[in-house]
Amino acid sequence: MFEQISENKFKSGVLVFCFLVLIFLLVWLLQYLMGLGVAGFVLALVFASFTAFLSYWASDKIVLAMSRARPVTKEEYPYLHNVVEGLAIAAGIPAPRCYVIDDTAPNAFATGRNPKNSVICVTTGLLQKLNRAELEGVIGHEMSHIRNYDILLQTLTVVMVGIVALLSDWILRGVFWGGGRRRSSSRDRGGGQLALVLVAVGLVLAVLSPIVSQLIRLAVSRRREFLADASSAQLTRHPAGLASALRKLASDPEPLEAANKATAHLYIINPLKNVKGVVNKLFSTHPPIEERIAALERM
Repeated sequence: MFEQISENKFKSGVLVFCFLVLIFLLVWLLQYLMGLGVAGFVLALVFASFTAFLSYWASDKIVLAMSRARPVTKEEYPYLHNVVEGLAIAAGIPAPRCYVIDDTAPNAFATGRNPKNSVICVTTGLLQKLNRAELEGVIGHEMSHIRNYDILLQTLTVVMVGIVALLSDWILRGVFWGGGRRRSSSRDRGGGQLALVLVAVGLVLAVLSPIVSQLIRLAVSRRREFLADASSAQLTRHPAGLASALRKLASDPEPLEAANKATAHLYIINPLKNVKGVVNKLFSTHPPIEERIAALERM
């Protein structure tokens, strides 16, 4: 269990480092091709960070409204509140607010900007179809997302994807609009061949970087799902409960009507469709259920 947690934290860090390396390469190429210096990049970074901060501050309200979730009291769902409060004590964080989605498809997600302002939302179908051990496994998974600050990490990766897309667009503009002047000046200095190579590299990076950055973001999301599974086992001390819950959720045929592509990555399993094939796995926000269950069974 602890090996799984350490491994997934390390891999998440490696993926974020790859993001930073990609951004550094794009900034260097942009400076070379357009001669803009760092001022333009700093301005873009400040704007992107400010936009992300506003989105992050109101993310829970936006997600809950999109999901048609409603708050529930302890009197209405004492069973749910009891599980959430017990696992919050085990996790050492304040008990998140409880919301439900009136839908028979079993699923759950967590949102909020920090543990003090967090929400765990489950469908009524989840409460009806899971037993106590399975429900604790699912709530433990969502509690781990909150404790591990996965919402913050996802926000950071979204910002980095936006920065990569912006830099890629600037590089393409620099190649087609200013590349000729840069190549001419480089040729006058005797560096024509180097300039051509750098322009070619810049074109390739500008075209491929948005795709690569999305793949890295999705890989981070998948690693955090593995981490939340392992952390859930740490909280409940019963990995078989979550493994059983994942089997039930994966085999349930009912679609979750409140879900969409913008919120699908938040749920414990993909609420839209099963992921099959190598390409679909690369562009999925969730790892395959079979791999998650196998990891839990190894604990």
